[in-house]
Formats: sequence, structure tokens, C-alpha cells
Amino acid sequence: MSKSTISRKDFLRKSGLGLMGALFVPSLLGSNSIFAEELNNPKQTAMKGNCILKNVLLETGFEYDADEVIRTKTGLFCVEIQDGMIKSVTANHPNRADAIDAKGLLMLPAFKDMHIHLDKTFYGGEWQAVRNRTGGIKGMIELEQRILPDMLKTSTEHAEKLIELLQSKGTSYARNHVNIEPTSKLQSLKNLQKALENKKKGFGAEIVAFPQHGVFYTDSASYLKEAAKMDIDFIGGVDPYTIDGAIEKTMDFTVQLALDHNKGIDLHLHESGASGLKTVEYLIKKVNENPALKNKTFISHAFVLGRLEEVQQEEVAAKLGDAGIGIVSTIPFGRLIMPIPTLYKHNVTVMTGNDSIIDHWNTWGSGSILQKTNVMAQLYGYGTEFKLSRCLKLATGDILPLDDKGNQQWPKAGDAANVVLIEASCSAEAISRISPVKSLIHQGNIVY
Repeated sequence: MSKSTISRKDFLRKSGLGLMGALFVPSLLGSNSIFAEELNNPKQTAMKGNCILKNVLLETGFEYDADEVIRTKTGLFCVEIQDGMIKSVTANHPNRADAIDAKGLLMLPAFKDMHIHLDKTFYGGEWQAVRNRTGGIKGMIELEQRILPDMLKTSTEHAEKLIELLQSKGTSYARNHVNIEPTSKLQSLKNLQKALENKKKGFGAEIVAFPQHGVFYTDSASYLKEAAKMDIDFIGGVDPYTIDGAIEKTMDFTVQLALDHNKGIDLHLHESGASGLKTVEYLIKKVNENPALKNKTFISHAFVLGRLEEVQQEEVAAKLGDAGIGIVSTIPFGRLIMPIPTLYKHNVTVMTGNDSIIDHWNTWGSGSILQKTNVMAQLYGYGTEFKLSRCLKLATGDILPLDDKGNQQWPKAGDAANVVLIEASCSAEAISRISPVKSLIHQGNIVY
């Protein structure tokens, strides 16, 4: 019997996986198998955003020794999902025949990769290490101008493969920075949109129109104006002083384009000297002048913040918090430690992403946002049960199962059914151990 004709019942019986095998066997039988057809059958509605899970481990509170949190309390529950939303969280019914057995796996909010370049990756193809870099950022622009035409030929397929990697690591949502420049024109965007359409059942996304080759250094402005009319969410930018030679001119263009089309802003800022600080301060000024951009504006990398003296870090963080400007950090380490605790102190939204997984910029990306969260916890000494549990918000987009007092606040009826099932006893252990992701559910669809 071929794998395309084996029945779901026979497969699960012969494999010994049981009903939970439906969760843990990604694409083993192919999209045209009877297994896939049965999951789309009205009797098996998991693929339509409806399912019931039993024996789901959820966090319920904290255990204290004096005033210190020493353990996270958990319990087993039934979670019912309907139309992509959490319908109910009820007492566990281990013998419920119509429920999928989660086998005591920990349920956490699905992860979000908020800075990645899905449109230009080698992932899914042959291994390629980075080339020797010459000429700084402008040298890399010249390299891209040479290699992008060939990369565009397979960019949709490679993006889909990279999405599958992210899903396997528990990520169901990403913010994608997509090249918009004279070499790719709008083709990178169109190719990525195809990939996202093909993967939409199991993956959500937002798009940043990203002028990787500068707004004015190359003639990208006209293409950005066209992209702004398309289905994107943010206007991007990159190192306006280093590449375009003018902070105000480039930032004024970016801000106005975002305002004209009701988009957000997400600016790559690698500059770590005086020009980096001036760019941050100028963006704060422009957002304060245009309140429509508050809580819709982000600075990616923002390495300059890691170079400031402590007093100045506090001042800038306070201004960022007041202006509603978030920071998307790739959590660098070594000689550059970002002031993330200071940013949190001043209510600055902090998010993270893998950036490059494997491309001509670097090859270090694992695809795991949980690993990024682990790195942050190590860098800042967040090793206690309580502090580790709080770190989870970096991976989930500020969603935590327990509030700071240990009150259960997730999941509840009405929450989006975007969840991961992890082999861990609690979120603190999941972060500290980078525990294995066993299943991903996106909008109620079991996708991994």
C-alpha cells in the first residue's frame, strides 16, 4: 500500500502513535492522503479550526517560600477550540472520547518572530556560507544587486520552507521585512505574498516594505510609494545617515509615506554612534508631532542604545516609552548588550526575531524564538522561577499565562487559538531548557 493511500486509522494503529499522532506527524502522509481528507471531513474538523484537547497542562499560579516564587503550579484541563478561537477551558475529562489527548504537554501561546527576512533566504536550498565582506553596507548592497535576480527565481519556495522551519519551532506569526529597491522592484513582495497565501492556514504575517538599498542612495522612493498602496503594514528604512547621507530627508519621507497610507514604521538602525542617536531622537520628535504613529512605530536593532552611558539610556528609554516607539532586538551579545531591562522599566515594547536564518548576511539563525528568549534570560540574569516566567512575553508578543501575582489570565474564552504544546513542566523550564516543541496550532488548525 502506498503512503498516499494508507488510511488514517491504519497509519496510527501501525505506527503506535495513537490519536495524538495526528498532532505530531507533520506532513508524513502528504496533503493528498486519505488522512488529510479525513481531517477535512465534518467528523474530523481540526483542520477547519475546531478541536477539543484533553490532558492539557496549563499554569495555574505560583508557589511561594516566604515572598519568593519557587515553583509554578499547573493542572490538567480540557480546551475546546471553535472557529479558530478558544471556546472554553474546563475541568479535565481524561476519558472523553471525542478529544485529542495532549498527553500532559504544556500549552503556551504560540511564538511570534517579529523581525525576519523571508523573501531572501538560502534556506531550503544548498548550504552557502557568507562571503568575505568588503565595502561595508554599500558593498553588501552591490552584492545583493548581483545575486538577487537569481534568488528571486526560487524565493517563494524558499520562503515556504523557512515558514515550515519557524512552525516547527513553535512560531505561527512573523513580521517580514521585504526588499523594495530597483533590483527587485516589487517582485520580492509579490513572491512573498504567494508564499504567505500558500501557508495562511497555519501561519500569520505582517509585511514591512524595506528599502534595503537606501531610499535615495538607489532610486527606491518610487517603488516604496507603489508598495505602500499594496497589502503591507509598515514602511521600513535602514541607516539613513550611512546609506542616504541625510537623516532628516530620509526620515521625513518615511514618516510622510506612513501617514499618507495609514501604515506603521519599522526602521533598521545599525548605526551605533552619534548618527544613530540623532536618528532615534529625530524619530521620537516626528512621532510626537504625529500622534497617529504612536504605538505603530518601531526601531529594529537600535544598537546605539547599547553604546550609551546608563544615565542617557534611561533618558532615551523614557522618551521612547512616552512616544510609544517599540524596539525589535535580535538580542545581540558579546561586546554589545542592549539595555532591555531599562526599556521594560520605561514601558517600551520589546520584541525579537531571528532576522537572517541562512543568507548572504549570516547563517547563525536557528529559527527558534524560544532560543532568543533563553539568550535574553542568560544575558540579564533572569534565572529565578519568577523572572524566567516573565521572559516568556518576549516570545509571545506580551502574552503570559500568569500575571505578576500568579493569577491565571491565559488561555480564556475568546482568545485566539494560536498555541504551542511543549515538553516542559512550566514556562520557566521551557525557556531555561529550550524545551522541544511538539505541536503548533494556528487559529485552531493543527499545523505541526
